[in-house]
Amino acid sequence: MKIKKNDQVLIISGDDKGKKGKVLRAIPAAGKILVEGVNLVKKHVRPKKGGEKGQTIKTAKPIPLSKAKLICPKCGKGVRIGYEVNDDKKYRVCKKCGAQI
Repeated sequence: MKIKKNDQVLIISGDDKGKKGKVLRAIPAAGKILVEGVNLVKKHVRPKKGGEKGQTIKTAKPIPLSKAKLICPKCGKGVRIGYEVNDDKKYRVCKKCGAQI
């Protein structure tokens, strides 16, 4: 996966198009990422104790990886990512400015 946990991403399609957020979790097996403040859904929660009321809470659901672009720390734009190998280490590289991520 080219996008990892704690990366800043830009949402490029869907209801949340144009929003930016931090990746909370990456799910490589499903090809999805969980971004804070994006794809929020209402969830109904049952009361846990007697006398307590049920409630609705907003939680973030994972979105497909193809709907997000990484934000380059140097140029500050949503970019595609390439790879570069130096000294037997693989680095992510911005396709616009060439900076290592």
